[in-house]
Amino acid sequence: MSRPRDVVELIRGFEGGVISRREFVTRAAALGLGLGAIGGLLTACRGSRKAAHGESSELGPIEKELSIYNWSDYIARETVPNFEKEFGVKVTYEQYESNEEMLARLESGQAGYDIVVPSGYVVPILLAKGLIAPIDQNFLTNWTNVAPIFLDPPFDPDNAHTVPWQWGTTGLAYRTDRLNPPPDSWAVFLDPKLKGRMTQMDDEREVIGAWLHYRGHSLNSTEPGELAAAKADAIAARGNLKGYISAPVKEQLISGEVWLAQLWNGDTAQARAKESKLDYRLPKEGCTIWTDNLALTSSARHKRAAHEFMNYVLRPEVGAAISNFTGYGTPNQGALEKMTNPVPFPTADEMKRLEYQKDLGAAAALWDQVWSEIKNA
Repeated sequence: MSRPRDVVELIRGFEGGVISRREFVTRAAALGLGLGAIGGLLTACRGSRKAAHGESSELGPIEKELSIYNWSDYIARETVPNFEKEFGVKVTYEQYESNEEMLARLESGQAGYDIVVPSGYVVPILLAKGLIAPIDQNFLTNWTNVAPIFLDPPFDPDNAHTVPWQWGTTGLAYRTDRLNPPPDSWAVFLDPKLKGRMTQMDDEREVIGAWLHYRGHSLNSTEPGELAAAKADAIAARGNLKGYISAPVKEQLISGEVWLAQLWNGDTAQARAKESKLDYRLPKEGCTIWTDNLALTSSARHKRAAHEFMNYVLRPEVGAAISNFTGYGTPNQGALEKMTNPVPFPTADEMKRLEYQKDLGAAAALWDQVWSEIKNA
């Protein structure tokens, strides 16, 4: 049971900058405060800190247009139409298949997007390149709906530049009528008996990361020797693969052309809605856990509309509709009770096998070389 004095001291410590947001959440939970109470306190503290520093909230009236660049199959069908109807904003909505594709479009300087949806490890890259701008939290009145576990992420302290969108894992999607017992290891891609019936993702971070985990290493490793071993394993598996395919493999899993795929859990759920003989497993060696996030581009011409959209998707009913469609986990704690099949937060045991991707820094060039040699082997 929390004591008022303890809570007051906790708030003072956070507002004064003595303790971090992550430590605030940990201590508040230890005091017995629920997720809703913690979220409310954080929002109140955030407003107090902004007021103390005299931060402005002037974005002007809402614009009549908004341009969004998001992953494919990653939003409910009614989300954009309902937003357009309520706010009188015409939305241009385009899709991409990888963080690298999105980054290249932004770097071209001709994209014209207001909102993009980067994965966590890409946020520091976007910041370093000056491609995303700070978010004005004063316009996010629904911020209290974000679960504390998704606040103050290591890739964006204090959520200064991002709003959590969806979270998930990257594991093994498989046909239950073809693989029995279920696959439980990345080693399955080395099985010649499944040659031509398997795919891995067209994503260097996921493929190389999987083979690093297979050997017991971090999926963020920059050690040349560990990367060389991962390359050798990936090349050995490549001979058994039908190809490197990301989201589009869903249709091949549904048709039975592919029996096993490295895939996101949400895309697997989308496919399972059309074919019940599909399931998903986390490899015993571990895999990726990730958070995708809404971010405001530095070149955004419709900043107020962008903030209104971010605040709109933080509504519980809107967040629930999005995750019901995508099959991914929602970071919106208010949405969980409104969902038909909510994805529960990872258990303590699962978290031991899950790892977030991080920016590779200067080692990104080495990873690019390894990926090129894998695909061209």
